[in-house]
Amino acid sequence: MADFELIEFPPSNHPVEGDPVPDFTRPLVTEEYWEDISLSALAENAGSILLVFYPLNWGGKSLYWWTEIQNREWGNADVAVVGVGISQPFDHQRFIEARGLEYPLYSDPGNGVAERYDIVHDLDGMAGIAEPRPAVFLIDADLTAQYVWVADEWPESPPYDEVESALARS
Repeated sequence: MADFELIEFPPSNHPVEGDPVPDFTRPLVTEEYWEDISLSALAENAGSILLVFYPLNWGGKSLYWWTEIQNREWGNADVAVVGVGISQPFDHQRFIEARGLEYPLYSDPGNGVAERYDIVHDLDGMAGIAEPRPAVFLIDADLTAQYVWVADEWPESPPYDEVESALARS
């Protein structure tokens, strides 16, 4: 097993259950295309959104997370599962294609969405490079958080069973 140091994240003022979450517009990427879509427009069409903030594409954590999410078959007609990552649309598209990913990904190279949600993770030893802190927000059509999980330390994965229970209640 790899030996690594746990990194404790500083306190965060992220949205919690019952809070409104920030709306944003970014390129939403699928295997076939991408287009600028606001979170509010997506929620209006989908009903609820499971917004998954995840580490860099191609890293072990993101590969594992998306495999686990896909194996659990999250998402249905009432809940859309959508990722948010810092990669460019072209890279998201390649990642989706290579992984057979069934979920769209918001492209947020400047990490501005994570900043608005107060879940920024500055990468150690890389001045000016940040990614979102691992987090999951289950959001209703009114952009109100119904369930929230935000990592307290790195590396930490979502509590999949707990998220699944929240999805079943939505």
